Amino acid sequence: MNGGLTAGRKRGCEAAISLLLALLLALPVATWAQPVSQAAIAAPDAPPAAVQSDYQLGAADKVRIIVFNEPSLSGEFFVNTAGALSLPLIGDVTARGKTLNQVAQAITDQLKGRYVLQPRVSIDVLTFRPFYILGEVNKAGEYPYSTGLTVDAAVALAGGFTYRANRKKVFVRHINDDQPERVELSPDLKVMPGDTIRIGERYW
Repeated sequence: MNGGLTAGRKRGCEAAISLLLALLLALPVATWAQPVSQAAIAAPDAPPAAVQSDYQLGAADKVRIIVFNEPSLSGEFFVNTAGALSLPLIGDVTARGKTLNQVAQAITDQLKGRYVLQPRVSIDVLTFRPFYILGEVNKAGEYPYSTGLTVDAAVALAGGFTYRANRKKVFVRHINDDQPERVELSPDLKVMPGDTIRIGERYW
């Protein structure tokens, strides 16, 4: 009888220890889960994924500039036709042909010491400059750029090809190029902000 009770107590102790260990192992998971989620939510805004580190700003790009703890110096701004951002206190800052990091550094340099002791500046693109599509499409003109835009999608925005359109080749001129480049039209051919696309005419 005593032997049976001892074995029963032993099994009960083992079960309790196993349950306690399982609870202890589960605690860190529950403890870590909440801070990770909060960290992800609290992370500072980053430039959109489509904005490469070497993306160069140009006229009609709209950006958001944040000077931390300085709301009067923060806001949304367009790059004007002169290629500059007109900002509070410091005036025009050259943006055309500059990357986001370069512009942020220029703003930091102009604020530091004069208006803000240790400025922290972030900048990201809200909307990109438009692109242009010309030639053998039904509605040639200026259109807003969207991330990941392809030439095929641009043609669709412009009402599709005309019956005379050359659907194998396209002329693309990037904003800093003097001359357009004639390239093969493929489904993954990308459009960049400020590009001018021309659909030529077929001759057969």
